[in-house]
Amino acid sequence: MKQNAKKLPHDGLERILIRGTNWIGDAVMTLPALASVRAAYPRARMTILAKPLVADVYRLFSEADVMIYDKRYDNPWGVFRLARQLRQMKFDAAILLQNAIEAAIMTLAAGIRIRAGYDSDGRGLLLTHAIGRTDAIFHVHQIDYYMEMVKALGCPPVDRSLHLETRISPATAQEILKKHVPDGTPILGIAPGATYGPAKRWLPERFAAVAVRLAEKLGARIVLFGGPDDFDPAEEVRRLAAGDCLNLAGKTTLREAIYLISRCRIFVSNDSGLMHLAGALNVPTVAIFGSTNPVTTSPAGEKTRIVRKPVECSPCLKKVCPEDFRCMTDISADDVFSAASELLQKG
Repeated sequence: MKQNAKKLPHDGLERILIRGTNWIGDAVMTLPALASVRAAYPRARMTILAKPLVADVYRLFSEADVMIYDKRYDNPWGVFRLARQLRQMKFDAAILLQNAIEAAIMTLAAGIRIRAGYDSDGRGLLLTHAIGRTDAIFHVHQIDYYMEMVKALGCPPVDRSLHLETRISPATAQEILKKHVPDGTPILGIAPGATYGPAKRWLPERFAAVAVRLAEKLGARIVLFGGPDDFDPAEEVRRLAAGDCLNLAGKTTLREAIYLISRCRIFVSNDSGLMHLAGALNVPTVAIFGSTNPVTTSPAGEKTRIVRKPVECSPCLKKVCPEDFRCMTDISADDVFSAASELLQKG
């Protein structure tokens, strides 16, 4: 998969700015690319510019400082205000993992002499090191999408697999677990939400049915995860599951959610950012796919199972199903429970 780009210089890059991606799953999938940049420039000071939603992913799992891109900068005046701030920090190079043209405008206005990234969103002329995107690049896993970018810039290959559990403190994880589940009951994680529209969400009653059966099998408490926007679908699952079920959607920080997920016996999720975290944390993860494509966005990790029914209109990548939603309704609770049982048997 050949990408056309000039290589970055080997020397003279002491401060590197990296514009991170904006969503949790995307941030997880950029981590091998960040490791590749670090391997190329082991003594450089790397700063990741990231939105608050994903900042803790980069803080916990990358070898870089994190600078927050907050709401003040989400407008044309804010972009140039941030550019003035970046100019004062005297970066030698910027690598833009995010695809938007605003990132190129901002780093050009900041006077950063080397600006590298994919030539997406019409920004190729604003970059000094523009990387062309072939048709093939749109059909690889997103981990490889980002890895191919930094490879084209001359960064060395690194292990693309993710083992984030090695970066989690067991003591801190146990402390956070005690805060939310003080009796020490084993937990199983369920993530019934998904940011990119209802087409990614499996049916709440089926999540509830699977959760109850797994809780009985494991002697575990059901814990529902998600952000504030996921509270209502999670609450519906909690109501249907009844019993020992805790809805933490929107009630934890991302850092707390990461530590709690790391302690789950198993994690069952739609295609979501938390699914990517669970897989990368090497937690047994069952991922339910309908409108999206597991070829490009399946969870990383060695303990994952994809549950999907092949229908002719999937993957459509639409937010709302325009048809009969059979890509999800064809997936039964038995299908998901069986996948989870197979993972648990493997240990």
